[in-house]
Amino acid sequence: MPTPPSARRAALRRPAALGSLLATALAAGLLAAPEAASAEGLRIHDIQGTTRISPLAGRQVADVPGVVTGVRAFGSARGFWMQDTHPDRNEATSEGIFVFTGSASPAVAVGDAVTVSGTVTEYYPGGEAAGLQSVTELTKATWRVASSGNALPAPVRLSPSQIPDRYAPDAHGGSIEKLALRPGTYALDRYESLEGMRVSVQNAPVVGATSPHNELWVTAEPRRNRTGRGGALYGAYRDPNAGRVKVTSLIPFAQRPFPVANVGDELSGTTAGPLDYDNFGGYTLQTTELGKLTDRGLKRETTRKQRGDELAVATYNVENLSPKTSQAKFDRLASALVTNLASPDIVALEEVQDDNGVTDNGVVDAGQTLKKLTDAIKAAGGPAYEWRQINPVNDQDGGQPGGNIRTAFLFNPARVSFTDKPGGDSTTAVKAVREGGKAALSASPGRVEPGNAAWANSRKPLAGQFTFRGQRVFVVANHFNSKGGDQGVDSRFQPPARSSEVQRTQQAKIVNAFVKQLLAADRNANVIVAGDLNDYQFSPALKALTAGKVLTDQVARLPRAQRYGYVYQGNSQVLDHILTSSHVRRVDYDIVHVNAEFADQASDHDPQVLRWKP
Repeated sequence: MPTPPSARRAALRRPAALGSLLATALAAGLLAAPEAASAEGLRIHDIQGTTRISPLAGRQVADVPGVVTGVRAFGSARGFWMQDTHPDRNEATSEGIFVFTGSASPAVAVGDAVTVSGTVTEYYPGGEAAGLQSVTELTKATWRVASSGNALPAPVRLSPSQIPDRYAPDAHGGSIEKLALRPGTYALDRYESLEGMRVSVQNAPVVGATSPHNELWVTAEPRRNRTGRGGALYGAYRDPNAGRVKVTSLIPFAQRPFPVANVGDELSGTTAGPLDYDNFGGYTLQTTELGKLTDRGLKRETTRKQRGDELAVATYNVENLSPKTSQAKFDRLASALVTNLASPDIVALEEVQDDNGVTDNGVVDAGQTLKKLTDAIKAAGGPAYEWRQINPVNDQDGGQPGGNIRTAFLFNPARVSFTDKPGGDSTTAVKAVREGGKAALSASPGRVEPGNAAWANSRKPLAGQFTFRGQRVFVVANHFNSKGGDQGVDSRFQPPARSSEVQRTQQAKIVNAFVKQLLAADRNANVIVAGDLNDYQFSPALKALTAGKVLTDQVARLPRAQRYGYVYQGNSQVLDHILTSSHVRRVDYDIVHVNAEFADQASDHDPQVLRWKP
């Protein structure tokens, strides 16, 4: 049975020492902090204190005892973790700490009993402006090894009973650094109270696949918000799945290669090591013991073929595709489009780069990129797709500098026709007009409000007019601005600011207004809005996009456990969408899981497809 929170370290605790009382007095301002905090009995828990910031920050400490629990002997942030084997009784104070040695490999080994002197420092991963929490460290350190081969403190096992349901204290957007830790109330406080200590997970499900940087995400709450394929579903701002923990390894690769895991796999047995917090956010288990990878056999999905009287419209973020991309990636994207997506009639593509990729020399055309992709599709047995797109103004649409990413249409001319109308260019706004008693576009393809400030440094929507079985169909391909600049769910500012939402909401209002124009020209207009909207189905942007019930977000019609197509920090979530006007009904919608849950990806997004019978 998991140890209850109130007793998680009771077997290891001892009465508070003089150092703990000293730290309390210093924090309260009752004593002047000395230049070197060398009071007899000063311990790690006195340095860590009961808030996120050490009461001794900036001070020198001397002869702090502990046993080495992990050594990082690689990279530019080398050092070791040590932990007190005589903890206090305060659940809020951590008993572990990282000793930073810079680029020098520390001459210690796991199990060494050491006494360390150094400066107490608060390190902010990514810099203080990044908004992440700080890590209390000892820097400019010297130490003495008293003995070796000592037993390590038993790890605190992370489990549902250890992790509170409430994620973080509410500071009304301000910093939570000075708030007293309440590890029995808030999950972020629980993790902070364990910073630097040995922790473990047991039989941990993988909820974020192994990345190229040799890290993965597991959950310590195996029954919470699980997707049908084993992930952790992110379905509300208030519940970011507190049991998620990143796993990296301190074990030399030659001794134990890092496991290559997909979502739904398991690290069976015990995975243990010091608990860290790193440059990309997220509490991280720096493992000295790795569980055995159990492969649960996750398979890539394949959607059904559209029937002859069904129009199939897909969206796919192809992740910075250019002629400089490897042929292997082109082939994999082509295979997914032909086999897994069953050769859709229309494909809205996102992140199509220009013909020389990130070389920033003024080239904006993407003809070679799209030809290479359509050639690969044909070679994979797919249709002879044609494409339509509009070149952006150089370096004005965001993405990788020089890449000039844009949206584009592929379409199968044997199944659907494209209505070409001149006048569409990078700066001219397409209009909804009435033609032959029905809605039409003033230019096709055309860009939606490209001069509006809402599209600054962001991709402009591409509108196209198609005909399928005598029906006009309007497709708007989108790639809204990214979440860059947002504070993370584990930020020291709570609730975190999502500043990028403002621009996406403005963009959504523009697309919503454009759809209304089409519907004003013909209330029965067939409109499909698709693409990478970079936001969740419950976000302000999606509320703005669907305002007035002019569009239905098909994601919301799926069973809850299927509402995802992207995995970030172990959270399975929605970024891509297909939305339809009211006349587009009797639809079959499918998010086709071929990338996001796998260590081996052709893109970080899963494609999706809508089949509609007019």
